[in-house]
Amino acid sequence: MRIQMAAAAMLALAGASAQQAGPVKNVTVYREAGRFGGWPANHGIWSWGNEIVVGFESGYFRQDREHHAIDRTKPASHLLARSLDGGETWKIERPEGLRPPPGIQQANVPVETGKPVSDCPGGIDFTAPGFALTARMANIHTGPSRFYYSPDKGRTWQGPYRLPDFGQPGIAARTDYLVNGRHDLTMFLTAAKSNRKEGRVICVRTRDGGKTWSLEGMVGPEPEENDFAIMPASVRLGPREILTAIRHRTFIDTYRSKDDGKTWTYAGKPVPDTGRGNPPSLTRLKDGRLALAYGYRAAPFGIRARISKDGGATWGEEIVLRKDGGAWDLGYPRTVPRPDGRLVTIYYYNDDQDGERYIGATIWNPGK
Repeated sequence: MRIQMAAAAMLALAGASAQQAGPVKNVTVYREAGRFGGWPANHGIWSWGNEIVVGFESGYFRQDREHHAIDRTKPASHLLARSLDGGETWKIERPEGLRPPPGIQQANVPVETGKPVSDCPGGIDFTAPGFALTARMANIHTGPSRFYYSPDKGRTWQGPYRLPDFGQPGIAARTDYLVNGRHDLTMFLTAAKSNRKEGRVICVRTRDGGKTWSLEGMVGPEPEENDFAIMPASVRLGPREILTAIRHRTFIDTYRSKDDGKTWTYAGKPVPDTGRGNPPSLTRLKDGRLALAYGYRAAPFGIRARISKDGGATWGEEIVLRKDGGAWDLGYPRTVPRPDGRLVTIYYYNDDQDGERYIGATIWNPGK
């Protein structure tokens, strides 16, 4: 009976009709003719009140209706966008400290490089008022991976520092972490599967400010041959409770840990279908609710969200933030709350399947 009820609930969730969000404001963060702006979820987002900083990649646009429309025969840059007014207006920054280390190439095209990768000396103060961290990779399957940190809200960056492989076939790092204390930080990474293909999520931790790292736990089982479990988004719900949302090929799953990341249990499928697949953005609101945002890669293409009032045990009706995308090549969101309670969700987007990709933001009210 319990299994039948769970199955019925899942079918009801899958068939629930989406509701249009209340008044929203869409703004352009970065847009340049002939360019491909993409993947904020990979780079990270940070906020200090109404000051918001988000990272993204800027490459050359190339028409391609089957793959990402970026020209991999030309170099790309890692940029930041900064807003001082809660996401209403933005300025673009090109930090030298985030340049990739020597030896990193894109489709055999040398890029403008920065400092070489080194071992982190440790002692990073993760609780510093202006702290931010971003994690990067050299290859989506096997890495290797590195991280940078900023003590001053992303204006300057230290690193790159080497991330270990934690005994895995490879590590493809994207930015998802929880600050636990002054020198204590938990990070969620994508490890290669045993066949060296992407991937599965692992939970790692440093307790000495980045000098050494330990593998805390594996988040869920290794995916099947034709699937992956990648690109986590995590929130802390209690002193030892963490909820992580994970991208699969066509859906989003969640896992819960009640022992600070050592063991994990399946927590449900809040998004049964994302079209061609898209990573989640998971944000805890001031009132304790959770907001889950994601790109929707089936017609009508756009950005959607769901709200949970019970720590991710159940999720409300799908909310359509926008549905005016021109093609599937969009999404990869990250979300931060503003002091006034509204949310700022940032993603990459397109208006036309043959037009440039740009970074956009939706400012919306999650209700009460």
